[in-house]
Amino acid sequence: MAFETKEQVLEMILTREKPSCPHCGKEMNLWEVPPVTVGDGLGWGTPYLYICFNDQCTCYEQGWNQMKENYAQNASYRCMNYPGTETFEILPVFSSMGGRGQVIDDQVLAEQEALKEATKKGFSLLADCYVRKDGPQVLTILLDITEPMRVRVKAAEMIGDIGELEAIDPIRNVQFGNKILQKKIEDAITKIHERFYTRECPFCAEIIKKRAKICKHCSKEVAGL
Repeated sequence: MAFETKEQVLEMILTREKPSCPHCGKEMNLWEVPPVTVGDGLGWGTPYLYICFNDQCTCYEQGWNQMKENYAQNASYRCMNYPGTETFEILPVFSSMGGRGQVIDDQVLAEQEALKEATKKGFSLLADCYVRKDGPQVLTILLDITEPMRVRVKAAEMIGDIGELEAIDPIRNVQFGNKILQKKIEDAITKIHERFYTRECPFCAEIIKKRAKICKHCSKEVAGL
């Protein structure tokens, strides 16, 4: 199944039980993959992993000697698991603190829970706006950077269905900085124009009739453009 955001991936992972390390039996820690590639440069293919940070784990204890004998490195291994699978591998670490900075602790989980509640509230508000055809409120939600990204993406889809021509300029004047959201915005603007049989002048960017030959704002010829 494909996910659009890391938040959705994390939400799915949190619905499952944490795995236990096959070497020591201890519950593993959820770990956020750092934004750097490893090994063959392809990364792990997931934004989150489970890591065993038990210093008494046999994998970790024996790893020091194995790394020293085989690679002449002062390092060891931590057991890691791909969420939702029975696949366990090893992750090299160079100290007892190695990798601990990416552990998803209780504070992060609390923030994720707050995000989930904000998303739920945002979707509920959007549903009410859709019933009332309240385009201005949907636009307000779309432009609110404090709203969860999933809510803003849904608002972008909705503004294409119920938004008026007046919604286009405020949207055009914002750099959203998210490829998924930006694509939804472009699709929404296209839908609004199709609904009102309009387009934007290629010279002055003002909204004109789709069949217009001369722009009423800048007087440039736009036939065929």
